[in-house]
Amino acid sequence: MARQADRLAAQTLADPRWAAVLARDAQADGSFYYAVSSTGVYCRPSCAARTPRPQNVRFFTSTEQAEQAGFRPCRRCKPDQPAPAQQQAVLVAELCRHIEQAAQPPTLAELAQHCGLSRFHLLRVFKAVTGMTPLAYARQRRAARLREQLDSEARVTDAIYAAGYASSGRFYEESTQVLGMTASRYRAGGEAERIRFGVGECSLGAILVAASARGVCAILLGDDAEALTRELQQRFSKAELIGGDAEFEQWMAQVIGFVEAPRRGLELPLDVRGTAFQRRVWQALQAIPVGSTLSYSELAERIGAPSAARAVAGACAANALAVAIPCHRVVRQDGSLSGYRWGIERKRALQQREAES
Repeated sequence: MARQADRLAAQTLADPRWAAVLARDAQADGSFYYAVSSTGVYCRPSCAARTPRPQNVRFFTSTEQAEQAGFRPCRRCKPDQPAPAQQQAVLVAELCRHIEQAAQPPTLAELAQHCGLSRFHLLRVFKAVTGMTPLAYARQRRAARLREQLDSEARVTDAIYAAGYASSGRFYEESTQVLGMTASRYRAGGEAERIRFGVGECSLGAILVAASARGVCAILLGDDAEALTRELQQRFSKAELIGGDAEFEQWMAQVIGFVEAPRRGLELPLDVRGTAFQRRVWQALQAIPVGSTLSYSELAERIGAPSAARAVAGACAANALAVAIPCHRVVRQDGSLSGYRWGIERKRALQQREAES
């Protein structure tokens, strides 16, 4: 009997799903269920009940499978009902639609009344799912509507009001953060903006560095210098691209030097253009020490959005400032490498170089 218990325990301990049970990993909810023979119940991986002995655990892929085997649903985690995370996602999706359809951004009190939650609970749930507050989401959607209007034939003033700004003065106070440039310049596709750039070689291949009047706005890596230049042209379709002057050449040398010796640091002004959520993720990336890594879920927790790991991964993928915003320091939960905009091998090389420096 003891040998059979040892064998069952060994099987459970060798199963990767056991680690999710020990961690009470909510992200694993729905992918499997575990049952406990000593209690006769089955649970979600995230169940807060006391951790069972491994020899008493069985894994199932569905609630039906667990119940057919004779187990009943846990009264604590209610695995036969929609997961809390799923319920929250449905609620937040409805709130997002409500915000998008409103003429003016609803207040937190108005949203709380709309869904029947307290303001504190609504704020916590909304931020956990989206990674931002309702007000920040409303501002982001308003900025997106503004871009859509400016991309059409609308006049700048008409676009500002159509996007939901109560006054043009309020918009112009934040226009640079919203668009990265003035509205009229954005309306012209970046026309009249001057972007200095240069293409060189480093140990990772071709590297392109570009800078606006505000600072370095792109650091691109690749195998083909011409392809990098085309990518820059697409990002700033109507800007005037010019060769770098002596000051810019020093900036470019600093960037290449940082790639080769990351512990020397990079003290250059950056022109960071992105949504409010992306900027939060990028700021958190810059706080990761050289030689260290974080998982996407850990990074999501650092910005106060523990359920937004996928959105965090999307922000990393949107980063156009390689090494300056070190998205190469983010890995999977198990420490393995995941996707990287400039290739997995470059990500591995950057991590190895930082670990050895």
